[in-house]
Amino acid sequence: MNAMEQARFNMIEQQIRPCDVLESRILELLNQVRREHFVPQSQRALAFVDMEIPLGSGAQMWSPKLEARVVQELHLTRGDKVLEVGTGSGYLTALMATLAGHVTSVEIVPELNAMAKQHLASYHRDNITLEVGDASQGWGEQQYDAIVLTGSTPVLPAAFQNSLKVGGRMFAIVGDAPVMQARLIKCVADGVFESVTIMETSVPALQNAKQPQRFVF
Repeated sequence: MNAMEQARFNMIEQQIRPCDVLESRILELLNQVRREHFVPQSQRALAFVDMEIPLGSGAQMWSPKLEARVVQELHLTRGDKVLEVGTGSGYLTALMATLAGHVTSVEIVPELNAMAKQHLASYHRDNITLEVGDASQGWGEQQYDAIVLTGSTPVLPAAFQNSLKVGGRMFAIVGDAPVMQARLIKCVADGVFESVTIMETSVPALQNAKQPQRFVF
């Protein structure tokens, strides 16, 4: 096993599994989609390290265990239409597109959109649509089976819940630093939602994320 494969193996065994990611298809996915291809060239040595990797423009690549946990929690299937808010490097996009029917990913920073497009080109997947725009408060009129916000939001806009089909799942990190809640929200019936806190974490906010009404004295 070469050094790169050893590092990937260690990431899965020492970071991913201890974070309760045990589904064999998710572990296989992490072998299949090469994380190092989505890390900026200057940071490639950090591709399998348990940390966030800066991408520029205030964006970060999530830690490997958070990426894997999110993909497992969404239970994606071939018929699913997914919305990703914040494309970043395109790695999470690639993971989800390997399992789902179609992924629409929206990125507010044109340079990051261009970077993701370049990273994803080698995967030759025709089920990914990359858009440039501000999806921090929702995106379009379509409904989705799964929605992921890759930046945090102090308040979760209702537009996202309204964009979930019945049976749909959304992963969002809600709150203010230093402690935020990673939540899985399910649409169990028309207009009826269940929310479960998966873990506590802290990631940078989406640009233009919805702010709460703050008291001014």
